[in-house]
Amino acid sequence: MADELDLLRSADPVPPAGPHFGDGPLDHNAERRLEQLLRGPGDVLPGRPGGQPALLPGHPRGLLPARPRHGLLPGPGRLRLAWVLVATAVVAALTLTLVLSGPSTPPAVAAPRPLVVETGSTTVPLHRMAELASAVAGSDDAPRLRKGTHVQSWSLGMSDDKPPITLPEERIVRWRADDSHTELVVATDPRHPGRPVLSDEGGEPHLVDDGHVLLDQTYPPSWSDAPPKSPPPRDPDRLRAYLMEAQYTDTPLTTPELLDAMATLLDNWTLGARESAALTRLLAGAEGLRPVGRVTDRLGRRGQAYVNDSRGVRRMLIMDPATGAVLGLESTLTRPDPEYGVEEGDVMSYSAWMR
Repeated sequence: MADELDLLRSADPVPPAGPHFGDGPLDHNAERRLEQLLRGPGDVLPGRPGGQPALLPGHPRGLLPARPRHGLLPGPGRLRLAWVLVATAVVAALTLTLVLSGPSTPPAVAAPRPLVVETGSTTVPLHRMAELASAVAGSDDAPRLRKGTHVQSWSLGMSDDKPPITLPEERIVRWRADDSHTELVVATDPRHPGRPVLSDEGGEPHLVDDGHVLLDQTYPPSWSDAPPKSPPPRDPDRLRAYLMEAQYTDTPLTTPELLDAMATLLDNWTLGARESAALTRLLAGAEGLRPVGRVTDRLGRRGQAYVNDSRGVRRMLIMDPATGAVLGLESTLTRPDPEYGVEEGDVMSYSAWMR
């Protein structure tokens, strides 16, 4: 689905590139659209069905102030004050957009929505996925284990005094034969190629160009025999112990902890078919990880989804239906947290791993 921000950008009464922006009155089209905001609950901007409030790109909360109800203001003063409120909201929204992006740059992209399971799609039990992964591991041309990772991630940055922002990044780590390695991190969002994205480089959120390099570094030779730096085993029981050690615990991992440990593993290793089969068999025995159907991930890949709900967070595991390999992991809130300005359904983090 298209981002809500994309759907509503056409409703922006004063686009940043408009000829009257910043140096004169609104043109007739902008005045007409602003007037629509004042007519009543039945008249809404394009793209917002059902009479929901209109959104403005760049506004701190994304919402225009609620319109005054008829009868609360006397006569002509009601309309005049309403015009002042709306005009003030527009100026505030555009000012924030300018602070983040400048007059010639489009507003930042919206946070990703939670992945949606295809209605009526067939569910595949995890034990069946484990059988598939084991069959792939037995083939002659099965993928092999490789140290390093290639991952696209979205993470929600929060503070107690600023609105949450979503930071999309791509990270590639490659190890060499002498145990040195390189790490490249760029700010990019494959859902919107070529469009500027938000970054918190330097400690403050700001827009950067798509593909902006955040880190490009080569590290000297190093080696460790401790997880997750040591190679993962190909046996489910040994892999369970490996992941426990990687999480610095000697107690059995809960399902949320297992999924988090799996993410740590995949952030360090690109699994071969045999290691992937061991991981899938281990996940098949996890309590409360249920199949929910087919999804398309944020890289456009088809996958089978498995969900676990725990302590206000829903984790969705996405697996390749052809190989049983893990494609991604999404964490969304199942209850709001007003202290940090996050709501139910907000995506806390998402990782999409690639070979």
